[in-house]
Amino acid sequence: MTEKQETILQSALELFSKEGFHATSTNKVAKHAGVSEGLIFRHFENKAGLLEAILKKAEDKFKINYANIVFESDPKEKIRKTILLPFQIEKKDYEFWRLIMKLKWEMGHNSEEKLKPLIQAVTSAFEELGNTNPKLEAELLIQTIDGIGASLLRDSVEDKEGLKKLILNKYGY
Repeated sequence: MTEKQETILQSALELFSKEGFHATSTNKVAKHAGVSEGLIFRHFENKAGLLEAILKKAEDKFKINYANIVFESDPKEKIRKTILLPFQIEKKDYEFWRLIMKLKWEMGHNSEEKLKPLIQAVTSAFEELGNTNPKLEAELLIQTIDGIGASLLRDSVEDKEGLKKLILNKYGY
C-alpha cells in the first residue's frame, strides 16, 4: 500500500468515526487527506470500497495478534496468550482501535466469522485441559477479554497490571 493510500484510509477512518459513514462524502475524505477525489475512486472505487479497505486492514492486524494463539500447541499457553491479548495493544495504537470499534458499531459490522479460528483454538485448549464445558468456557473467556479490551481502549482501567494478574490468577497462571 502506498503512502497516499495509507493517508486516504487514515482520513476516511477518522471522518467515518467522527461524523459517521453515511454523513461523510468521498469529497470530504479527499480534502482531509489532501488528495483528489479521483485518486480515491482510482484506488478504492467508491465509499463502500474505502470502508471495506479500512475493515480489512483492521482484520489483518487482528489476525496477526491472534495467529500465535491459534498455532500454539500447549493448551495452557494458548489460554495464557488469549488472556494477554488485550494487554498487548500498544498505547500508540489505541486511537486506531477506538475508531475501528466505533465504526464497526455504527455499521453493525459483524466479525464473528473472523473470530472462529480463535474461538475454536480456545475451545480445544479447554477440552484438552478436561474442562466440563469447553465451548462455554471459551466464550466466557473471549467475552471477558473483549470487555477488558474495550475498557483499556477507553482508558477506564485504573490498574491495568492488577487486572492482568487477577485474570491470569483466575485461570491458574
